Amino acid sequence: MSAHDICVSVNGVAHKRAVESRTTLADFLRHDLELTGTHIGCEHGVCGACTVLVDGLSSRSCLMLAAQADGRAVETIEGTAGNDGDLNAIQRAMIEHHGVQCGFCTPGVVMTLIELRRNLNGRPIGEDEVRRALSGNLCRCTGYQGMVDAALAVLNAAGA
Repeated sequence: MSAHDICVSVNGVAHKRAVESRTTLADFLRHDLELTGTHIGCEHGVCGACTVLVDGLSSRSCLMLAAQADGRAVETIEGTAGNDGDLNAIQRAMIEHHGVQCGFCTPGVVMTLIELRRNLNGRPIGEDEVRRALSGNLCRCTGYQGMVDAALAVLNAAGA
């Protein structure tokens, strides 16, 4: 296998590594960097469990090669907490509104909602738009209503 030297900023920290051509971004995050919050579900880009933000846009890390992330900024669930370790508003709302059960899909859902929050730029949002945004994240436990309620609470809060 051929190797590629890459430099990827993950959660604001630059990481230089040599990676095999076939290494996915998900495997790079989980195995090389030991950031196991990014979950691997279907390995086909369908379930959304591996969703991370690459240059601010949601990306399926199981479909992206680590070499493709060279020179880019990647945000994972581990980078969402504050410097003091406190959960961010979306994570807290997911807990408060019962949007978390087994938790397998949660990191991908949170990353999707973080991107949505940034794109809204303070604009209010309705339930249909939240459901559309979450349509790429599969969950077998919650029934989605708690996730939607959590998203609406945070995204429609003053100063969101």
